[in-house]
Amino acid sequence: MKLEHWIIVVFLALCAGMVGVFAAGSWSASHPPKTASTLHDLVHHDLELTDEQNAALEVIERRFATRKAELEADLRQANRALAEAMEADKTYSPAVQAAIDEFHTAMGELQKVTIEHVFEMREILTEEQAIVFDAEVVRALTEL
Repeated sequence: MKLEHWIIVVFLALCAGMVGVFAAGSWSASHPPKTASTLHDLVHHDLELTDEQNAALEVIERRFATRKAELEADLRQANRALAEAMEADKTYSPAVQAAIDEFHTAMGELQKVTIEHVFEMREILTEEQAIVFDAEVVRALTEL
């Protein structure tokens, strides 16, 4: 195969890899907020929280928003590192693999923090409210 053909193959592989990383990042970044938003709407509009519950929820949500913003910045940095490694190496090198691992670590941490946030919100609910909340969590996580 001619060098020009190899260059085209490598370029197409890099493009496919970047599209995959972007799609995975977009999907992972969009699904937890969708669930959180659905849960947010449920908690604020359907569960008829007391003033005390609303105050506690406000603290929980502020803390989560701060941590989520930090983790999303980590995801953006991991994407930049991956782009730089791919641009520099032009192959599935150890640097590219490390950058992918860094992205997955950041994505996993965001998922863990989001799940912790869900459980933290649940703690302020009454038993009856928690039943409705739990059903929504299960629905959101099993809906494709």
